[in-house]
Amino acid sequence: MDGRPKVRWHHAVAELTDFALVTWAADPERVAALLPAGFEPDIRDGAALVSLVAFRDRHFHFRLAPPVRFSAGQVNYRAYVRRGGERGVWFFGTSLSSRLVQVARTAWQMPWHHESVRVASRLGEAGLTQWRLRTVGGWGSAAVDLRGTGRALPTPAGFADQGEASRILLDPALGWYPRRDGTGIGRYSVWHQPLALRQAEVTGARSQALTALGLIAEDQPPCHAGLQHSVLFDVHTPPRRQLG
Repeated sequence: MDGRPKVRWHHAVAELTDFALVTWAADPERVAALLPAGFEPDIRDGAALVSLVAFRDRHFHFRLAPPVRFSAGQVNYRAYVRRGGERGVWFFGTSLSSRLVQVARTAWQMPWHHESVRVASRLGEAGLTQWRLRTVGGWGSAAVDLRGTGRALPTPAGFADQGEASRILLDPALGWYPRRDGTGIGRYSVWHQPLALRQAEVTGARSQALTALGLIAEDQPPCHAGLQHSVLFDVHTPPRRQLG
């Protein structure tokens, strides 16, 4: 993540604003049961970690066609996993408040869902002071309320130091997902400057997707949460089908 890979014509670029990462501890066996052969959960302090990542896509566009842009709310649901010598995230699904969700669903067979996603925030001198998510839909309804503290996110339990937490929890470069047509696994990568999340207090958190998957209880509080006002992402599209 230190150096930015060459941005190619077929990649996508987006500014993610009002970015939040909310993480829960899950039973490793429950996570493992949802992963394909060759993948295993990354276990920390006896627990697997699953997260809700929500933000506003601002000026997402493909470099091939810079004028084609859109802004939308997005929520990703993921677990932290290992595959051989690689580490990354397994995507259970995504909620997106744009009909361009059909590009990901059809062209790349990604488990994305068109749902209402509203992210609201308040920005202060020390970063985001208030953050709110409301998602309404048949797959991933969610309600999360956070209060920004202005303090740096401390090293989460189970990680040796902030550097390890950054590489694995905050800044994973690789992602995998189950292809919707049942033809195996999709794989893609991203790049962004290392996140500098500020610690957030959770005043309410509910995720239909993670609860329905059996990964968290309906009233289970997250183990930690962080906020960042803005970050630039390169998305190395198109995703590739995993081989071997």
